[in-house]
Amino acid sequence: MTDLFWHKHLFTLMVLIVSVCSCSESDDTNPNIPNLDFNETTTGQGLFEFNYQMGSFNKVMRIYYHIPENKSASTPILFVFHGAGRNARDYRNALQSKADQFGFIVITPEFSIQNFPSGDQYNLGNVFVDGDNPSPATLNPESEWTYSIIEPLFDHVRAQINNSNTTYDVFGHSAGAQFAHRFLMFKPNARINKAVISASGWYTFPNTSIVFPYGFKDSPLETLNLNSLFSKQIYVQVGANDNNPNESGLRRNEMADAQGTNRKDRAINFFLFSEQLAQTNNLNFNWNFDIIENTDHNYIPASQNGADLIYN
Repeated sequence: MTDLFWHKHLFTLMVLIVSVCSCSESDDTNPNIPNLDFNETTTGQGLFEFNYQMGSFNKVMRIYYHIPENKSASTPILFVFHGAGRNARDYRNALQSKADQFGFIVITPEFSIQNFPSGDQYNLGNVFVDGDNPSPATLNPESEWTYSIIEPLFDHVRAQINNSNTTYDVFGHSAGAQFAHRFLMFKPNARINKAVISASGWYTFPNTSIVFPYGFKDSPLETLNLNSLFSKQIYVQVGANDNNPNESGLRRNEMADAQGTNRKDRAINFFLFSEQLAQTNNLNFNWNFDIIENTDHNYIPASQNGADLIYN
């Protein structure tokens, strides 16, 4: 009787486990299994693994993608940089409907905690060993910058899916917006067409009198050609209600608060400072500013509005 009891309940437990596992996937792609056949015939959602080199180390990055059914060799490519939650898959999903509507490819690299354990490696691009305390002695080689991964990844994607575009677009939200706007600065020759900087927690201002990471001083950005930066087609966006000075994860210190005490004010001040600097130096200024009405710090409406700005 005892053996029969345990056999019966063991079978029930096994059925339950199988049932739970079967219900854990919310789309047609197993989120834990890379697509080994990412090529010119691939459409829909999926992920693949990208092998990249950072200095002397070979590493693997997971890349989530969505490719519309009606894609062609000239379908635009959008690189999406996620927030501090490292939830690349969620950002990919948030843009699927827009990608199908407007006809663009979503490429969302996952900057995992394992490979990029802190904001120094992600938000600040691993330019310095300690991005908040830059010095010539702690400046990393450019081959070790996180920003140096993106251009080779673009070439890899183009080759795999036989895409003919020579440029790509960028959307970054929250921590991803920090990464995105510094990527534009540290990689001025990156083949970026349009970029949306969405609700960054704080910014690196194009100001050579303020020490990096809040300004350009004591960093390679001191020699940046501002005309190259300001002539790019960049959208700075933020939610109308993204104005909570006490929101969790928002950096608050003397230098950050000099930009404003919340994300909305900081976005406005970053844009206005850049616009005024361009006017003072008689430089072409091709940036735009956008407020997303009825939105706080939410990546879903931010992602969709970003797609509208770039492709609609």
